[in-house]
Amino acid sequence: MTTPSLGELTAASFRIGCLGFGGPAGQIALMHRIFVDEKKWLGEEEYLHALNYCMLLPGPEAQQLATYAGWRLHGVAGGIIAGTLFVLPGAGIVFGLTWLYATLGTTPVVSALFYGIKAAVIGFILEALWKVGKRALKTGADLAIAALAFLGLFLFALPFPLVIAAAAAFGLARSFAAPALTPSQAAASPKAGSALATAAASTALWLAPLAAAFTLLGPDHVLTRVGLLFSKLALVTFGGAYTVLAYLQQQAVEAEGWLTAPQMIDGLGLAETTPGPLVLVNQFVGFMAGWQAEGGGLMLAALAAAMASWCTFAPSFVWIFAGAPFSERLRQNRFAAGILRSITAAVFGIISKIALVFSFAVLFGATFQAAMPFGQSLTLPVAGTLDPVALLIAAAAAVALIRLKANILLVVLACAAAGLVRSAVPAIA
Repeated sequence: MTTPSLGELTAASFRIGCLGFGGPAGQIALMHRIFVDEKKWLGEEEYLHALNYCMLLPGPEAQQLATYAGWRLHGVAGGIIAGTLFVLPGAGIVFGLTWLYATLGTTPVVSALFYGIKAAVIGFILEALWKVGKRALKTGADLAIAALAFLGLFLFALPFPLVIAAAAAFGLARSFAAPALTPSQAAASPKAGSALATAAASTALWLAPLAAAFTLLGPDHVLTRVGLLFSKLALVTFGGAYTVLAYLQQQAVEAEGWLTAPQMIDGLGLAETTPGPLVLVNQFVGFMAGWQAEGGGLMLAALAAAMASWCTFAPSFVWIFAGAPFSERLRQNRFAAGILRSITAAVFGIISKIALVFSFAVLFGATFQAAMPFGQSLTLPVAGTLDPVALLIAAAAAVALIRLKANILLVVLACAAAGLVRSAVPAIA
């Protein structure tokens, strides 16, 4: 393994931020490709350990993984650079498109462009499954954990923390039979003496804009209410963005009335088809809250969008800077190693569930609710609404990424161009 300069880490992190399509699964695969495969800055075990730790935290796990990787390579400065640049390019794009959306409504050219990108996302997720599967599914027990995690989430809608807890319990049980780790098998633990002080400073920075809005504008001002909502969400978003969307819609649409249900869906679609975390939908919601508030407009919308993004992503730095040094020590403990190995297998099942749900949304024009035992329902696609063009783009992207090891940017551009061609040719649109 080699150690990059701060400039090299900055350049790679900016590249990841610009190419981070595909939601958490695609972004995790992208970071593995750059940090582990191409640059060889992190080892396989280091990367998987970081991923497993981040899966246990509230908030956007892919951004936390970027922050962890940066911290591992260059301490707090590296973590701030990697975590910030993971979000910044996508946040800029989402801000610009949200402004266009608020002023002009939907834009057909942008919709056509992202039609191809959404199909390409499936290829990114399939590449992630391929890579995670090769690393994580080494025994029959690993396969069983992955399958049960998938079934628990997809068929029975079990809470994400429960799935992770079950995998951890199984890993702990089987670790009793594992040999103790020797110092040569575990990475040296960095010093953790200043972790709590760093976390305290990060927490103060996180809460400073909210405290300022509360003090200067009062508890009922839209900036204060946006800050309160997204700070609360940052503490309960276990399992990634999809687990919190229902609560976000309930609060932002029904309770606060910041935007309509169709606008919320448009914001989700916009966030899904731009680089960066899916929870950039929070920025869209914040912008619309400020735009449509009494006395609103661009300035208030921009401030509300910034407040939403800050309160969404700033807590991730607290979790990493406070917990990562202690997490590194766990790599020397066979029980912790067994737990994290089982969580890695469960991650395969989790990504598989995300891949299937996203494929339904992208490849099919309609879905229906199928009745399940115990009063549950399952969302399934209507077979006759399969979009063959989207399927073809997704398949081509997967082959290009997995078999041909194609350049990610070229794949994104090619798929976007295919979306434009489809919209321009009536016979295939």
